Amino acid sequence: MSRSLNIKLVFIMLLVIVLLMTVVLAFLIRGVQDFYTAQFYSQMESVFTETELVSELRLAADEGDVTRMNEILSVFSGELGVDRSTRNFYILDGVTAEVLESSDPNKNPRIDITLNISTAMMGGNALKGSSRLDYMDVAVPIQGSGADESFVVYIIDNKQTVQSLNTEIFTLILEAVLIGFAISVAISLIISKTLLSPIQGMTKAAEAMADGDFSRKIRVESADEIGILAKTFNDMAKQIETMLEELKKAEKLRREFVANVSHELRTPLTSIRTYAETMSENQGLPQETEEEFLRVIINESDRMTKIVQDLLELSRFDSGHSKMTVEEFSIEQSLRDVHAAIALEARKRDHVLNLELEWKLPPIVGDRARIEQVLMNIVSNALKYTPDSGTIDIYSGSSDGNVWVRVEDNGIGIPEEDLERVFDRFYRVEKARSREAGGTGLGLSIAKEIVTRHGGDLKIESTHGVGTSVTLTLPIKGVDAG
Repeated sequence: MSRSLNIKLVFIMLLVIVLLMTVVLAFLIRGVQDFYTAQFYSQMESVFTETELVSELRLAADEGDVTRMNEILSVFSGELGVDRSTRNFYILDGVTAEVLESSDPNKNPRIDITLNISTAMMGGNALKGSSRLDYMDVAVPIQGSGADESFVVYIIDNKQTVQSLNTEIFTLILEAVLIGFAISVAISLIISKTLLSPIQGMTKAAEAMADGDFSRKIRVESADEIGILAKTFNDMAKQIETMLEELKKAEKLRREFVANVSHELRTPLTSIRTYAETMSENQGLPQETEEEFLRVIINESDRMTKIVQDLLELSRFDSGHSKMTVEEFSIEQSLRDVHAAIALEARKRDHVLNLELEWKLPPIVGDRARIEQVLMNIVSNALKYTPDSGTIDIYSGSSDGNVWVRVEDNGIGIPEEDLERVFDRFYRVEKARSREAGGTGLGLSIAKEIVTRHGGDLKIESTHGVGTSVTLTLPIKGVDAG
């Protein structure tokens, strides 16, 4: 393992050095070429446009004096950067491109006709070029007064200076790479000795964890990154062990959920059955009463469908993908519908079910079906956990841009130690009692999620053995429920 890791470290460091130096070399060479080329053309343009060079050349061309033109260009050699080795000037015939005079010590009688020379022979200044070529050149037409007195001043640089500089850069980069190779080998040896011991310990601990043994711990001998990694590994092992225990508990809750999910469906099913049985047992009911019963049955059927959808929506709440159907609706009518839906069940248990609404409750903006689901959950919980012949009061009003609904009962109440957890999913107060009443611990969780997404609040106050008060607050203008 030591040899394998050491080889990998050396290889990686060498690869990084080679790649880094290659990139640096490429950028340096490209930068030098671009800089030198830009400087050349900027210098040429400055000399030919901002000095008297062209004017003096034209005066000499008027006389057809090529020698004078050569002397003038020689005077400007310093400004043009002509050094007679890498950069030279040529005076060409404007028609044949024959070399008439030049600074080239080799005295070449002809030169290759470049694009810039062709441009100048057609009368245009050619003071630009590409850095991709292996030379740099400019060509300027000089027209004398006579028809045959046409010349081209041509300056060419063979980029030998750039090539020499690039060679020096390449040599420096190569030397740096070789030195980096030596350094990387030494560093990799040091790193391998520092890292291998704790990594070997982690490997053995990981193998033990794979076999289900989470008791093996790694000795933390330093406070650096390796020590932190070893400590983190120990913490991770502990967390995994804890997570496995929680997964076992979650599996138990899942089994309970399969058995208890009917809690959210039982209330609408009970209402539908109650009204249906009443209609079946009383064939002579007035038509208006039958229509009212049928309306309640239809409403409860729709609510039951919505509850099933909301049970599936719990996961969407967590992922943020749940969508709300936001509209303006009458909270007063929703309260009356909930009151009517639960009234028959309340009478069967000899409960007193009161509904007191503030005069002209303002309409609110939200998902009507979900708000009614919350209201039904709160009222049905009050009904279920209040002994027969109890009292359930529903109040509603508005203040400070909000509508509030408060449901009070004189039922068995909730113990103080359970109040903080009543909104937890799957949590049930007195499980035997909750199971008997049809509770799964999901109803209030769903209600809390819905109210929160509406920008509202849901609070519960209760005294064990005395009763419970649940207050729902919703903004009148609503929020973007997504």
